[in-house]
Amino acid sequence: MRNFNRRRFIAQSLTAAGSVAVAPHILKAKSPNDKIGVVVVGAGGRGSSHIGYFLGNPSTEIMYIADADEAKGNSQCDAIAKQQSFRPTFVTDMRRAYDDPAVDVMSTATPNHWHALAGIWAMQAGKDAYIEKPVCYSIAEGSALIAAARKYGRICQVGTQCRSTLAMSDAVAFMQKGGIGQVNFARGLCYKRRKSIGAKGDYAIPDGIDFNLWSGPAEYTDPQVTRQRFHYDWHWQRHYGNGDLGNQGPHQTDIARWGLGIDTHPSRVISYGGRLGYQAERNDPDYVDAGDTANTEVSIYDYGDKCIVFETRGLGVDDSADDEINRLFARTKGNKVGVIFYGSDGYLANTSYSESIAYDNDFNVIQKFGGGGDHFGNFLDACSTRQYEHLTADVREGHLSAGVSHLGNISYYLGEQNKVSPDEAAAVLADVKSLDNNQETLQRTLRHLEDNSVDLQKYPISMGPLLNFDPEKETFPDSPDATALLSRSYREGFVCPTADEV
Repeated sequence: MRNFNRRRFIAQSLTAAGSVAVAPHILKAKSPNDKIGVVVVGAGGRGSSHIGYFLGNPSTEIMYIADADEAKGNSQCDAIAKQQSFRPTFVTDMRRAYDDPAVDVMSTATPNHWHALAGIWAMQAGKDAYIEKPVCYSIAEGSALIAAARKYGRICQVGTQCRSTLAMSDAVAFMQKGGIGQVNFARGLCYKRRKSIGAKGDYAIPDGIDFNLWSGPAEYTDPQVTRQRFHYDWHWQRHYGNGDLGNQGPHQTDIARWGLGIDTHPSRVISYGGRLGYQAERNDPDYVDAGDTANTEVSIYDYGDKCIVFETRGLGVDDSADDEINRLFARTKGNKVGVIFYGSDGYLANTSYSESIAYDNDFNVIQKFGGGGDHFGNFLDACSTRQYEHLTADVREGHLSAGVSHLGNISYYLGEQNKVSPDEAAAVLADVKSLDNNQETLQRTLRHLEDNSVDLQKYPISMGPLLNFDPEKETFPDSPDATALLSRSYREGFVCPTADEV
């Protein structure tokens, strides 16, 4: 660590002096004047949470804020200056902060398409990295992040915070000891109301945003912005985001893998669903929403002797149905976000980030688990010990959990134009290996759409192909089209390297 005053001098002089040498390593802070220097990349809503943590931790100081939105970034710098003894330097290009040896760690909450490259650049510059979920935009980017972390000896934590909570660690330990018998199947839920983001159009870029830097690894689009709300709604455009399967989903798929003891990719995947219901919401049968990710999606993942199903529902949620999901989530009205583990002797439902409940087969409560955790603190501890094994959510865990989302979306995207009737969907799913009752889940999904006034004859669901995946080679051996979607094309100056190139 460097002396506080020297850090401040370097940070303030960098604007005029340009790049300086890279710090080779980081040591544990030992005194109030010997702190961990932080750059927060992405100053929006989630970035504010990062800022809040580092401001409240006596071992860290925020040296830089990096964001393509000048107004948002400078506003954060002004607010930080009131809480720490100096104002951070604002930069639009994160690489300027990475050049400063006073910076030890990077923490990022950018849009998804920036996650991997922001992390790889940081680790190549000798910084440790905290990267929000999904840790990567694609399978290839996740593999590259792992390679970079190992090659450069960097600590890379993923923002799947439940890995650090007592509510989940105690629940997982309970299941591993046989608390609900043998457990081979888990269902992830994202029943989360998402209204239309508005009609697709040609909208102005907000003032003060460097759209070239904001676009980064993604293609520079023309028209430049096709959604009304510039920030956040990029989640629902696959050019930048991964839909709710890749937004909310990595939290739940990570918990599902953890509880089932799965340490690999699935060997088969199939998805069905669509972006449906907004015609009824807008009372316009011809309405086309600007989003192009699914708001209703069911993905089935086959791991051989184990199975995960993930259900995304963005329309209105029904609390009245007498089914196992509403029984297990009886304490949760409206949105239902969590994981259900199915055991031979009962169920375990993770109903929030700080609560899990075990039930017997008659839905009687066996045991409750509660309590949060310090995920950022776990990251900083590992930065001090230099042992990535001390992380609760190392980059490899994040890659496998994000991969669940990416593989599910690939099946959906390839089958998006394959519109099927309910009977045709049932016929396809009858031949799909699963530990779930595929037909029952399909019927619940169709009832959900009908309850939200979706005319399934006029607006049928899409059925993706059943894809075989090689978990070791990370390729689809039978589908060149699917393999092509494991990565993306990059713009010059923003090319994310492959695992072999980092």
